[in-house]
Amino acid sequence: MELKKLVSAIVFILLLISCQDNQSEQVFLIQGEAQGSTYAIKYVNSNEVVTKASIDSLLIAFDLSLSTYKPDSKISKINSGDSTIVVDDFFVETFKTSQKIYLETGGLFDPTIGVLVNAYGFGPVKEKIDLNPSKIDSLLTFVGFDKVKLNEDKTISKKHPETYFDFNAIAQGYSVDVVANFLKSKGIRNGIVEIGGEIFAFGKNIVEKKNWIVGIDDPTQSPEKRTLIAKIKLENLGMATSGNYRKVKVDSLTGQKFVHIINPKTGLSEKSSILSATVLAPKCIDADGFATVFMIMDLVETKKLLQKRTDLYVLLIYTDENNQIQQFKTANFEKLIIN
Repeated sequence: MELKKLVSAIVFILLLISCQDNQSEQVFLIQGEAQGSTYAIKYVNSNEVVTKASIDSLLIAFDLSLSTYKPDSKISKINSGDSTIVVDDFFVETFKTSQKIYLETGGLFDPTIGVLVNAYGFGPVKEKIDLNPSKIDSLLTFVGFDKVKLNEDKTISKKHPETYFDFNAIAQGYSVDVVANFLKSKGIRNGIVEIGGEIFAFGKNIVEKKNWIVGIDDPTQSPEKRTLIAKIKLENLGMATSGNYRKVKVDSLTGQKFVHIINPKTGLSEKSSILSATVLAPKCIDADGFATVFMIMDLVETKKLLQKRTDLYVLLIYTDENNQIQQFKTANFEKLIIN
């Protein structure tokens, strides 16, 4: 699964494996590649109970369910028109959570947007950028989470065969939850999981007797500088960041620039005033989905939604009417900042 966001999060944790025989707790590190990116896992335990092989196996199974970049995955087969595919728990959870966010945001979060993602050249199907209003309108016919259904027998029905699922705006966050839950199932009570910039931290770094600390990139800086706008403490929360500030596709003929987040209502891929959205939530799948939504949603509407969703911790970087960089932080997010 290709990295969806160019992210934003740097995990500030050093490997702290003690060489002393009398220290019972150690920090174990697992690193690898997955979903077109990398992953890093650190957990505290008295002995190694989770291996790289077990993590890789879990992430391969995840991709075989939800990766549009694997032609033999369940989602790819469904996208190609196979209505007999019986989906697994990974797909079911992603579908149901997507449906909830779709309804809560009035359709601004919509994983059936795949036909447009491909048309703009951001998906596995690379098409020449030649979109006019008429073409966009025709593709929007196939977009709409109200046009698909998860059946009782775990098959998927689509009103239009052309409808194309693309869960990349939420699946990576869910994969972080999956790995974190796997660690917990092994009796691990303190750890942090990062996949492609999405993070979930539980418990604390008890070796150093402090919280897990995470840095957030400044979206206005060049990739080489990677300066930070904040460091926060993370405990029993997932974190995701979306940004339009680096991933841009340029039409070689017209020079027109397209950002990778597309409005599922208009079909347009235009930059908004929001430069980046960092969201924390009890589940990384929710953080991931809402981080995408807040890149599209009007700032006033975002603030209204957050009055109801007090379980979301949010930092938005945006430009005001004078093109000045501004920040919006929820009160609960401010309490996580380390000065």
